[in-house]
Amino acid sequence: MTIDSALLRYYRDVAEAFPPLGADAGAAAVRQRFSDVARAYARERDDAIVVEDIDVPLQGRTLAARIYRPASARGPLPLLVYFHGGGWVVGDIDTHDALTARLARDAQCAVASVDYRLAPEHPFPAPCDDACDALLWLAEHRSRLGFASDRLGVGGDSAGAHLAVVAAREANARVAGLVGLQLLLYPVMRRQFESASCVANANGPGLTNDEMKWYWTQFLSGVTPDAHDVRAFPLAEPFERTPSRALIVAAAFDPLYDDAFELKRFLETNGGRVEMIGADDMTHGFARLHTQSDAALGWLRRIGERAGELLRAER
Repeated sequence: MTIDSALLRYYRDVAEAFPPLGADAGAAAVRQRFSDVARAYARERDDAIVVEDIDVPLQGRTLAARIYRPASARGPLPLLVYFHGGGWVVGDIDTHDALTARLARDAQCAVASVDYRLAPEHPFPAPCDDACDALLWLAEHRSRLGFASDRLGVGGDSAGAHLAVVAAREANARVAGLVGLQLLLYPVMRRQFESASCVANANGPGLTNDEMKWYWTQFLSGVTPDAHDVRAFPLAEPFERTPSRALIVAAAFDPLYDDAFELKRFLETNGGRVEMIGADDMTHGFARLHTQSDAALGWLRRIGERAGELLRAER
């Protein structure tokens, strides 16, 4: 199997229109380039989704969030709280707007996309704290916001999947069984760069090993977490309670491919139920690129539909 040709064409076009930054580029420049690329390839959202921007008031800060609901849905919907990817450094609810809208449409659920604080301006543990606190706030206010009170999931892609795992664990430690589903797209789980997939896919496209090293540096940004701190390293310690059911997505041509399977083994060892979807012609970040690739759209549709089924399933 090879990388989908439409994705390869997209990467070539982006490299030509947005030349790569130098090795000394700072977070602000990397963030701006990421946003510029996303904006250049954005498409109008269709009328199948109703969108509402809200504030999430937390202690000492207020986070923006965007709620997506299928226009045709009736009655209280399951809620999926979503954290965007971008190495804890780049991305926002706008860069991931098409992805989260598509998930709401295919899963037939509400999606709340949360704009957490970014490193290095807000390094670890700030993104983790935002994810945990936002998830708990949205869970507490589900009924007032019109969501089902017994169907809650948390998800994310890449670094956002890292935050989703951290938040689900913390939420269920406080309220047993609060989170019923984790939707984890090509998750980053370990600060290591020598796995077989890291070596095989070290130069991308989509993500390189060197970029992942840089993202970890920005995320920790002068902080040295304890090796057993599960907010930084989610696989460091076993669960005290059974982890939420998980749907994990791995992209075959991704340095983080092995992380997805390491997470699967870890959750299962701790008593969790896990399903895997292996996107065998995809790269890291493909879910954001479904408007550029029919194959990526097919995978994302499958992911969303299955996530919706699991959100509604009996526990």
